[in-house]
Amino acid sequence: MNAPQPLTSPSASAAGAQLRQLRRQASLSQLDLALITGISQRHLSYIETGRARPSPSTLHALLMALEAPLEHCNSVFLAAGYAPRYGCAPLASPSLAAVRDAIGHVLHANNPAPAIALDSQWQVLAANASTAALFGLLELPVNALEGLNLLVTLLQPGGLGDQLLNAEEIRTVAWQRASREALANPDLARLLAELPAPACPPPMADESAPLVMTRIASAEGELSFLSTFTTFGMPLDITVAALRIEHLIPADAQTWRIMTQAHERSLKPCS
Repeated sequence: MNAPQPLTSPSASAAGAQLRQLRRQASLSQLDLALITGISQRHLSYIETGRARPSPSTLHALLMALEAPLEHCNSVFLAAGYAPRYGCAPLASPSLAAVRDAIGHVLHANNPAPAIALDSQWQVLAANASTAALFGLLELPVNALEGLNLLVTLLQPGGLGDQLLNAEEIRTVAWQRASREALANPDLARLLAELPAPACPPPMADESAPLVMTRIASAEGELSFLSTFTTFGMPLDITVAALRIEHLIPADAQTWRIMTQAHERSLKPCS
């Protein structure tokens, strides 16, 4: 006589526990997640308790609704007994040609404002002509962009952080953002551990400003920028999910004028 099969399989239970944790972190009830994904609340409850094994398509729908990092998604697929679903192609690979073209288009369109593409370790992957023009205004060599890590140069003494008029404010913001990202990124956590933390909380920001400005002392006067980010929607590759473009948008007329003139000068051929 065959022994009765357990209601809960080890793989389904492990995957269900991870899904339940992700749902709670997202502050969603089972009913909320069921409504978002179109899965019945009863079936979702069975998945979370390991009484039902989700299909790959159901698992994908749940993880996308929970906006889980793709690396974590792969671990959930493994826990459910499936192969990892999401790849990690090098940015230079042929499969990511459209992604590289999109990055180049966005960077170019941001001129005469500076813009840089960053990976998950804050490594600068590409920059537009106005970023080089900004380096010129700071009397820094253009080749200083090669191999530059934005987090390192902001936090380490002797880097770009020293050029900021509100250095401690920006360093604190960068440190806090990187610390949050490092919770799910061991490589970034190791990098952060090697860098000096901001000494103390900075003075309160100008309450009249809508957000924290990046203020830079240049050879032609003070520059003030707003910072915005562009990311790829609906990524299915870990490399693409980690990419972001930081835009430094001039926050006043003087900064627009200086950056426009600097960008135009950078386009003229050397005599």
